[in-house]
Amino acid sequence: MDDVSPSRPAADGGSHPARAPRRAPERAPAGPGPARPRTRGPDAVAAVGLAGALAAACGGSGHAGGDAAGLTYASAGLVNCLDPQASASRLISIIDRNLFDSLVATGPDGKIQPWLATKWEVSPDGKTYTFHLRSGVTFHDGTPLDAAAVKATMDHAVDPKTKSVYASSLLGPYTGTKVVDASTVRIDLAKPYTPLLQSLSTPYLGIQSPKALRASCTKPVGSGPFSFVSWTQNTSIVLKRNPSYAWQSPTAKHTGPAKLAQLTFRLVPEDGARYGALTSGQADLIDDVPTANVKALKSASGLRFLQKDIPGTVENITFNPSRPPLNDVKVRQALQRSVNVDQLVKSVFNGVYARAWSVLSPASPGYTASLQNSIPYDPAAAAKLLDEAGWTGRDAAGYRTKNGKRLSVRWPVGAQLIRPSENILAQGVQAEAKKAGIEIQYVSEDSGAFVRDVISGNLDLYINNWRALNPDILRNMYASDRVPAVGGSNMFHIKDAQLDGWLNGAAATEDAAARQKAYADVQTRIVQQGLSLPLFVPSELLGVSDKVQNLNFDASLYLQFYDVSLGKA
Repeated sequence: MDDVSPSRPAADGGSHPARAPRRAPERAPAGPGPARPRTRGPDAVAAVGLAGALAAACGGSGHAGGDAAGLTYASAGLVNCLDPQASASRLISIIDRNLFDSLVATGPDGKIQPWLATKWEVSPDGKTYTFHLRSGVTFHDGTPLDAAAVKATMDHAVDPKTKSVYASSLLGPYTGTKVVDASTVRIDLAKPYTPLLQSLSTPYLGIQSPKALRASCTKPVGSGPFSFVSWTQNTSIVLKRNPSYAWQSPTAKHTGPAKLAQLTFRLVPEDGARYGALTSGQADLIDDVPTANVKALKSASGLRFLQKDIPGTVENITFNPSRPPLNDVKVRQALQRSVNVDQLVKSVFNGVYARAWSVLSPASPGYTASLQNSIPYDPAAAAKLLDEAGWTGRDAAGYRTKNGKRLSVRWPVGAQLIRPSENILAQGVQAEAKKAGIEIQYVSEDSGAFVRDVISGNLDLYINNWRALNPDILRNMYASDRVPAVGGSNMFHIKDAQLDGWLNGAAATEDAAARQKAYADVQTRIVQQGLSLPLFVPSELLGVSDKVQNLNFDASLYLQFYDVSLGKA
């Protein structure tokens, strides 16, 4: 599940995405329903319906991108809120990058560069960051960018009423923002937090017009190269070029307004319809190319396929060590070794995704390759571990037992939140575990039931990934103080003194070598303690018309449209 991103409920009843949302749709709660079957090819009926919708949206044009001034992007994601401080799905972040600018930018080399802030100073104790703002910047509603707008944005991110999914965690030990003068603003921290500048470069902390904050979920107002036009629920979002734009990111390739007059994001969760929109010319760009269609796309005339591994955490199953039977490390380790991950990932995703060995993606700074082959498929080792843990009996169904009780773990998922291919992968894990005598109760639930299960802790397994350039995402997932009640992602309330020491130490130090070692130690302990089963490395899988020129990614692998233009295929 993704960016990025299926939602998970927070302890306060809000909705937190399971990562920085990649493929899974984010939508308003819906009624009960089973997970959708996997689609292996274009759905002709759905494609015909989509053609009509696209033609209507584009004024009846035979090709959504036929006008060189407008681009149509068909995405698997759905949208429930466009406020960058409230949501964190992959698609919303891509949309919001066009609407909102940031104080700083992260360059391709990972170095922080000025953007809305022309310069900044960090206090000797590392707890105060003072930013000097660029002059002449205005929001789409005409409000000038000033220190008060920055303060309003940062305070909005941590306001409990915002129910921040991710942005609040990016501010680390934030204590407040102070207006020094109209063009100078100070961000204060309780303790040093070296990831702050990189966090401030993300769209999640993009600066909003203070006049529009209350309505930013449905009518976002930023200072970006595009402004918001309309949002048709579960159908499309339209943006138009900001003609006054003159404060582009330092990573951009041109200056002045964007080259495209319009961006239309079509929300098309059905794989076949989305792929059909690309091949029929109804969309200029699609994400989540069905892996069954990758081979054909690579050889298609006038189209190209792009794949890039995403930084952050990989698609992985987190184990709940706080209740039986997974409170026994040997049971967790046995479950890790019971699953033939290599074969499952290859068969479900047609060899497109790479098998993961660490919880951190190889595309992430801080990744360690030392875990390669560290938890291979090994049924004999799994059996030995379960014997040592006392699960030596067998019931009539073949599951292991101890003191007459079956070895069973519960894995509920939100039916509206899991992608078809992920559903198949999960069922494969369930079947593999059964061979070892471990029952996985894989349950597809409606949103309400899933929320209740997560809040109450009535689950043993949870599948997720997070898109993040900074390896500090591991602290958000595994540090004992980063529980959902405070906006963290440590949903099983894991308490491990060694993890806490490494994670908090890495966040506070400027020593690059020390950070690298700490994050390597964290990854190793997560795997060795059986806290996670890494599955595969998430990738952007994009289908692009040859008409699309100068399509770029930012450092976190989010698409950037500021430099894009449309030409002849």
